[in-house]
Amino acid sequence: MTVSPIQAEKLTRKFGDTIADDAVTFEVRQGEIYGLLGPNGAGKTTLVRMLTTLLHPTSGTARVAGHDVVREKGDVRASIGTVSQAETTDENLTVRENLSVQGKMYGLWGRDLSQRIERRLTQVGLWEKKNQLTKTLSGGMRRRLEIARGVLHSPHILFLDEPTTGLDPQSRRAVWEMLGELKSRDASLAIVLTTHAMDEANYLCDRVAIMDRGRILCEDAPEALKRSLPTGEHVEIETDREIETRDKESIVALGAVNWRSPSRTSVQFEARPGEGIGRRAAQLVEERGYEIRHLSISPVTLEDVFFAYTGRALREETVG
Repeated sequence: MTVSPIQAEKLTRKFGDTIADDAVTFEVRQGEIYGLLGPNGAGKTTLVRMLTTLLHPTSGTARVAGHDVVREKGDVRASIGTVSQAETTDENLTVRENLSVQGKMYGLWGRDLSQRIERRLTQVGLWEKKNQLTKTLSGGMRRRLEIARGVLHSPHILFLDEPTTGLDPQSRRAVWEMLGELKSRDASLAIVLTTHAMDEANYLCDRVAIMDRGRILCEDAPEALKRSLPTGEHVEIETDREIETRDKESIVALGAVNWRSPSRTSVQFEARPGEGIGRRAAQLVEERGYEIRHLSISPVTLEDVFFAYTGRALREETVG
């Protein structure tokens, strides 16, 4: 029987009277990228710190690579790789030297270490820069180096805490593509990713757990979470003149819900997925003699899922 890389049962962490994680239960499968998605302050980083043995749970249990995170800390640490939000490479060492130091900490030496360094640097696209000082690398390259260090010793599980925070869009996309390639080359590697970025979770994760205020609110594949909502698209229509009441009623009759009218000349609503209600509403408006000045039809996002479960938009706070 295959042991799940991570099994957590009612995992709880308190700081005084503050509950950072509240009876969190979940399981990570072999070979998947599992996302913990939520705002800063949701409890994501605290959860990862418990799973990586850096914080002792107040209550509950967790097993990582089959080992108890409290009683078998050494075995857990030998089985995982971690990439934290903070940069941990030594900028005054070369790219190769940073991996060499990391490898020796895990008991790797000689030809085995050299081959691992070459393989991992090639995977992250940094082999040609192996002899450069780390401080000369761009932010995106340094992030890729951090990930190479995290998987150098071939861990069973890789933890990534907000891996693209602070990177420009091009560097973020490069890191995403590199993680996808890493996963495809090692089918047994499980990756746990914390992020507050909806697009990141949607692009990378096989399954996503949406967290808020220390709890997992829902969990599934990104597309499944979006399909679980009763609406499938957001529609905005702005016209050249005031939209009459009877015409608004005709749009509602098509299946528009959560109706809003920000101004006399515009309407916003949501619609069921797969029925083309947004396009049909636009056609109706034009047939009634209006000129459309703005039309927007947007699909449901993970932001909408978060809003559906919490009643508010994804917020930014200061505590991870």
